[in-house]
Amino acid sequence: MGQVSVAVEPAQKPSPERARRWHRAEFVVPCAYLAAGMVVAWRILADPAVRVPTNGSVLESDIYLNVWFMRYAATAVAHGHLPALITTALNFPHGINLMWNTSLLLPGVVLAPVTLLAGPTVSLAILVVIGFAGSATSLYVVLRRWDASIGAAVIGGAVYGFSPAIMVAAEDHYHLQFAVLPPLIADASLRLATGRGRPVRTGIWLGLLVAAQVFIAEELLADTAIVCLMLLAVLVVSRPARVPARLAGAAAGLAIAAVTALVICVHALVVQFHGPLTETGSPWHINRYGIQPADFVTAPGAVLLHGNYRQFVIGTGQWPVETFAYLGWPILGVVAVTLVACWRDMRVRMAGIAFFALEWLGIGNHKVVIGGWRYPITWLPWHWITRVHVLNQVLPNRFPILADGLAAVVLASAFDRLRAALPARRAWRTAAAAAAAALVLLPILPRPVPAAAVLPAPAGWAAVVSRLHLRPGAPVLVLPVTANMDNRANAMEWQAMSDAQISLVGGYCVVPGPQGHAVMCTTASTMTGSQYSAILHINWLAQRLRGLGGPSRATMTRAVAAWHPDAVVTGDGSSTPLGRYLISFFGPPTARSGQVLGWRIRPAQPTARTAVTR
Repeated sequence: MGQVSVAVEPAQKPSPERARRWHRAEFVVPCAYLAAGMVVAWRILADPAVRVPTNGSVLESDIYLNVWFMRYAATAVAHGHLPALITTALNFPHGINLMWNTSLLLPGVVLAPVTLLAGPTVSLAILVVIGFAGSATSLYVVLRRWDASIGAAVIGGAVYGFSPAIMVAAEDHYHLQFAVLPPLIADASLRLATGRGRPVRTGIWLGLLVAAQVFIAEELLADTAIVCLMLLAVLVVSRPARVPARLAGAAAGLAIAAVTALVICVHALVVQFHGPLTETGSPWHINRYGIQPADFVTAPGAVLLHGNYRQFVIGTGQWPVETFAYLGWPILGVVAVTLVACWRDMRVRMAGIAFFALEWLGIGNHKVVIGGWRYPITWLPWHWITRVHVLNQVLPNRFPILADGLAAVVLASAFDRLRAALPARRAWRTAAAAAAAALVLLPILPRPVPAAAVLPAPAGWAAVVSRLHLRPGAPVLVLPVTANMDNRANAMEWQAMSDAQISLVGGYCVVPGPQGHAVMCTTASTMTGSQYSAILHINWLAQRLRGLGGPSRATMTRAVAAWHPDAVVTGDGSSTPLGRYLISFFGPPTARSGQVLGWRIRPAQPTARTAVTR
C-alpha cells in the first residue's frame, strides 16, 4: 500500500494466509473485547439486578432516567407495540416527547425481553458491556478495512472502546458510552466518497446505520456528522482532482442513504420537530460545558493511574461525569508526531487533522486562560457554530468521545510504521512494537467502572400501589418530589424497578417551557405558582426544617387540581411532619404499609389504555 490509504485507493486482494488470519481474528478479537468489557464492568455484573454505574461518590439522576426508559420500552413491547413517542406516563398531565430525551429507544426495544425477565438494570448492564466491546470491535473492523495490521487494529479498537472518554461516559451516560455505530457511519461515508462502496448497497447500509443511531442518541449522531464533514473536507482538499469522477456516485449513495434513513425515521422526526411538545435550545447552560486546557493531561478517576481528580474538577467548576478530554501527554505527542511524519498517509492526515479540529471545537464557547493569557472567544469555532439551530443543543465537551477514535486511527498507523521500521528478520520486532505501544497507552489504562446499588423503594411501596386498585396507567403524585431539591428521579426508579403500571406526576426529564425553550420537569418553569409553592413547602416539611410549615389548604388544593392525580403516595410515614400534614389534608390513608401511605383521589375507572400507550 505504501503511503496511500485504502480509504482512497482499492485494496489489493489478500493472500490466502492473510485471509485465514483475518477469519481467525474476526472471531477471537471481538471475544477478547467482550471479556475486557466484562472485566471493566465486573462491579456492575456482580449483581446486575440492583447495581448500576456511579461516578464513585453518588448515583446521578441520569441513571434512574435510563432505568425508567428501559422499563417503559419493555412494557410497550409486552403490550404488543412500540413505545409511544409522546406519553403522559411521565410528567403527567403534560407528558414528554421521547425524541427530546435520552430515551434509548432502540436498545430499550431490543433488550425488552431481558428487561421483562430480569429487570431494567440487567438490560443496562448488558448495554454497558456491549458498549465497550461493540465500540472497540467496530473500529477494529474499520481499521482492518483500511488495511491496518491485525495487531494495530486490535490496539486501535481497544483505545477507542476503552478510551478515557468512554470510561467516563460509562459512569453516567449510557447513550454516549454505546458508541458502536459512529466508526461504521464514518467508514460508509468515506467508502461512498472514494468510490470504494457501491452507491446502492453502501447507501442503504449508511441509511440503516444513521436510522439506528437516531434511536440511540441523536447527539452522538450530530457529533458523528461533524466528524464525517471534517474527514471529507480533508479528503477533498487533499485530492481535488478526483472529486469530479467520484461526485456522481457519492451523491447517489448519499441520496439513497438519506431516503433509507428517512423512511425509517420520518415519523419520529415529524413528532420531534413538528408534533406536540416540540422544543428549542437546551435546558443546560451550554457555555459551561467545554474543555479546559488542563483536561487533556489531567487523568480522570475513570483511568487506573489518576490523582485527586475530584479536587481538580471542583477547582475548575466542572462535573466528574462531563470531563471527556483526557488522553495524556504520551498519546497527544505520538498523534502529533505521527501526523507530521506520516503526512502522506491519507488515513493519518484525515484522522489527525480531524482529531485536533474536533478537540478545538470541544473547548466550546467559554473563557479560556492559558498561562495568564485570555484566549479570545471569537477564535473558538464553537462560538459561531452554537448559533445554528439543533447544534445549539450539542454539548461540545463530549466531542472527545469521537476524537479518541480518531486518535486511535493515528495510533494504529503509528504502530504499523514502527513495526515496519524495525529489522524485518528479528523475532522481537513485534514484541518491541507492542512494548512501545504499552508504554504509550499505560496512562489511559481503564479502571473498573464504579458501581452502587440502586435506591430501594420504600418498604410497602408495591403493596400500597396494589391496594389503591388504580386503573392501568393512573397518574400518581409521589411526595415529596425530592427531599433535597436535586433529585426528581427517585419515584421513577421505584416505579421502574417494581414494574408498577402507573404514570408519574412530574419527574426528571426535559420538556418545553411556556415559550417553547427546553427546561427541566418539576421546576418553576413547568409549574403554576401554587404547584411550585406546594412543592417547596412540602420539601421543607420532608427536611424537617424548623419554623417552616406546609402549604396552605388553598394553595395545596389548587396544586392538586392542576396535577390531576388519581392517587397520592408518600414514603414519609404518618408520624413525620409531612405525614401528619398529608393526613390532615387528604384524611386517613386509603392504603398503608409500613411507612408508605397512599390516598386514592379518584375512583378506579376501567380502561384499555396503559401508561405506555398514551
